[in-house]
Amino acid sequence: MRRRARGSTEPPSSGESRPELDARVILEPATPHGAARAHLWLVESAVGGLVLGHGAGASIETPDLAAAARAAGSVGFSVALVEQPYRVAGRRTQPPAAQLDASWLAVIAALRDGSLRDVPVVVGGRSAGARVACRTAGAAGAVAVVCLAFPLHPPGRGGDPSKSRLGELEAVRLPVLVVQGERDPFGTPPEGPRRKVVRVPGTHALRSTAAIETAVAEWLPKAIAHERPTSARPWR
Repeated sequence: MRRRARGSTEPPSSGESRPELDARVILEPATPHGAARAHLWLVESAVGGLVLGHGAGASIETPDLAAAARAAGSVGFSVALVEQPYRVAGRRTQPPAAQLDASWLAVIAALRDGSLRDVPVVVGGRSAGARVACRTAGAAGAVAVVCLAFPLHPPGRGGDPSKSRLGELEAVRLPVLVVQGERDPFGTPPEGPRRKVVRVPGTHALRSTAAIETAVAEWLPKAIAHERPTSARPWR
C-alpha cells in the first residue's frame, strides 16, 4: 500500500464551503480492481473513524461529504474519504456492484490495519457510495452507517417495487443515519427500528451543509456510545 504524507494538502472542495482540515496522509491501498485512494484527516486520541465513499461517477469533492467530514472531526472522529479505483484511474463509468464492494472492503481492511486500528469504524457515503456501505457493512466490521442522499429508486420509478433499493437499507443490522434532501427525485427511505432519517432542504445534490453537519455531529456519538465514550478532539 502506497502512503504519501501531506503537510498542506488542499482539502476536498465543497462548493460554497470547505472543510477546515488538512489532509495529512493519502493512502493508495491495492484492491482486486486496482489502486484506490484514501484521503485521511486524523485527530488525536480519536474516538472513532468515519469512512465515506463518493457517488457514481463523482469525486470526493461534494458539499455533503465535506460537511460530514467536518462534523465527524468536531466530535472526535478521524475521517477517510475514499476514491474507488475506477475514479483513481480517471474513469467516470461505474463498474458493477460486486467490483465496487470488493474494492471498498479492501480499503476498509487497509484502514483498519493502519490509521483506524483499534477504533470503532462507521462507514458510509453519498448516493451510490451509501449503497456500497450498506451492502458491505457487516463484512467491513462497521458499527454504524451514514447514508447521504441514499438513492431509494431511480427518478420517476417510485411506484415500481422492483426498482426499490430499500432492501439494501433493511439488510443493515446496525444504527443507520440517512440524510436526504426534501425534494430528492430519488425518493426518501422510511425510518426504521435502527434507522434515523433526517430531511434537509434541497435535492439529491445535498448542498445544505449546515443542516448536514448538525445531523451528523448529533448522531455519530450516539451511534458508537456502546463502543467507547466520545469527546471532541482538535484536528492534528
